[in-house]
Amino acid sequence: MKFTKASPLRGELSIPGDKSISHRSIMFGSLAKGTTEITNFLQGADCLSTIACFEKMGIGIENNGDSVIVHGNGLFGLKKPDTILDCGNSGTTTRLISGILAAQDFDVTLTGDDSIKKRPMKRIMDPLSHMGADIRSLEGNGCAPLAITGKKLYGIHYTSKVASAQVKSAILLAGLYADGETKVTEPYVSRNHSEIMLKYFGADVSAEGTTAAIRPAKELYGNRIVVPGDISSAAFFIAAGLLVPGSEILLKHVGINPTRDGILSVCRDMGADITLLNKNTDSGEPTADILIKSSTLHGTEIGGSIIPTLIDELPVIAAMACFAEGETVIRDAGELKVKESNRIEVMVRNLSAMGADVTETEDGMIIRGGRPLHGAVIDSKLDHRIAMTFAVAGLCAEGETEIKGAECVNISYPGFYQDLERLGR
Repeated sequence: MKFTKASPLRGELSIPGDKSISHRSIMFGSLAKGTTEITNFLQGADCLSTIACFEKMGIGIENNGDSVIVHGNGLFGLKKPDTILDCGNSGTTTRLISGILAAQDFDVTLTGDDSIKKRPMKRIMDPLSHMGADIRSLEGNGCAPLAITGKKLYGIHYTSKVASAQVKSAILLAGLYADGETKVTEPYVSRNHSEIMLKYFGADVSAEGTTAAIRPAKELYGNRIVVPGDISSAAFFIAAGLLVPGSEILLKHVGINPTRDGILSVCRDMGADITLLNKNTDSGEPTADILIKSSTLHGTEIGGSIIPTLIDELPVIAAMACFAEGETVIRDAGELKVKESNRIEVMVRNLSAMGADVTETEDGMIIRGGRPLHGAVIDSKLDHRIAMTFAVAGLCAEGETEIKGAECVNISYPGFYQDLERLGR
């Protein structure tokens, strides 16, 4: 894909369904008794990997496009798959499903694409093993493929070194099957979509401070889920609306869960003109329409407890910082190194190629904004967040920006380029 400087972006947009919530709605619906109807499900490659895995374990799933119907078999209704379960590019699928499979009465092997085979799985293997799980890395490197043999599990209180919703969720899902209460304490509160939705399905879940707890369940019950627009996908249109002069964009029904809305706080800290309209709550998740108007931005400092609330948005925030006056410092973001790519290294290299003044640090980057950027050839490393970030940067840079591997946006936002083009008309 190639991008050049844009004229004002104007219009309304409905953002595709939240990826995290779409994953969980399939998983929890499969474990529930009865039918779960999901509206605004994200038809991205990652979420389709989750559907494929549960279909292979005997779950009937009707995918009708915008809506998905899951015919759950109950908490103990999964069947041994005939083949290896392929999680594709999805870390959420790989890590969360491991917590479920650890307690089943069969053995299974999980694998994924080349990216998944490099992402750290010891962070879930260790706590699940403490619960009694039999989970092994077949290559012995702490990564997929993973061989899991279902065992009787025991409740534990696990203190996690990282604030990770995937780690927390894997443990809580295993805790559904454990013989006593299971607790997870994090350094900061990570995304709480699992806790909200598990409670919605009838699980005994609680949270206090940075600790989430679950008691073993006898049954979960099917439900109706309205998936809000994904704020991680909305982030690219928020950035584009702020940066392209004369722009005004209304994003409809976007999730503003407090464990996910850090980008809104950072944008306001940078001087952004952002208004939340029509606040609402569906399926326990808060939503709003987000009105964005082009703004003059200034640098800020980003670190500490806000990082887990915007970890996926940091690449586009870094791009925004290049067009802001003054210095922006991003710290405490070492988790970016173990995403679909090493996002710190990839962002610094590509932003530098466009003429940005940016320095890599051990756990983030320092961006000295205000210098005009020029087009460049960008290697996305097949990372969807990187490709979308540089599509936005290309709209604000002089000359032409070309993105290699641009099709990787299908992982989370198949219609991204079309929506961006429509706003430009």
